[in-house]
Amino acid sequence: MSHSPKNLDTKPAVLTISGHDPTGGAGIQADIEVLTHFGCHPCSIISCLTVQDSSTVHRLIPLKADDIIEQAKVLFDDMPIAVIKVGLTGSVDAVKAIVKIIQLHPNIPVVFDPVLASGDGTSLANIKLLDEIKNTLLPLTTVLTPNTIEAAQLSGLQHDNNEESLGKALLNTGTNYVLITGGHSPGAVLHNHLFFNHEKQITYEWERQSGHFHGTGCTLASAIAALVAQGQSIPNAVALAQTYVNQAIKLANRVGKGQLFPNRIQQ
Repeated sequence: MSHSPKNLDTKPAVLTISGHDPTGGAGIQADIEVLTHFGCHPCSIISCLTVQDSSTVHRLIPLKADDIIEQAKVLFDDMPIAVIKVGLTGSVDAVKAIVKIIQLHPNIPVVFDPVLASGDGTSLANIKLLDEIKNTLLPLTTVLTPNTIEAAQLSGLQHDNNEESLGKALLNTGTNYVLITGGHSPGAVLHNHLFFNHEKQITYEWERQSGHFHGTGCTLASAIAALVAQGQSIPNAVALAQTYVNQAIKLANRVGKGQLFPNRIQQ
């Protein structure tokens, strides 16, 4: 009597393209935990290696564009990918490779968390990399999830802290949805703003959790990607993902000497 494998067709595959964090607190490992929590099959391509701990990123080690593209080719030839999630790119070459991959699969939604600095503020992107992202990757992005600092850098409005201006400027790059997160703004309440159809549509308020956390941006973008893969509309996915991240932060663990790690695999 033969036994066929169970659940072969029930898990949508999500491809995450991001950096490798040796601590397991952010990057590819964080994405995989989130995608697993939401019942997706995680596929992954590493954009760059990093030397980092729970406090900061010490060094980026870029990977070759051709190797990134080749990994994607065999992956897409083998299985259906429902959503592409992009995180830390780390180099202009990696952005060019990611853009090529997306252009070959134009009907797949792209969720992009533009990681431009580590949690302590250490820059992970120079001017050339910022320009490459702005000019080539943002126009192909379905959902962009910058914090206010990243939104200012990507929009070019460095001295404008008005989320409305930032959101509209980012929509003008060709991105369909922009969720600007307010974790870097002061106050006991966080305000996240979702922009689409040329204007701000929804504002979300969250009580600020005390402490400093590692990989919250990865967690949020991956949750949105997973929920979209599971059939949620983008506004619903954005709302549900924030609830999940808030809970992950509440349950955060201290693993290293630096930032706390969100608890992404929740019961």
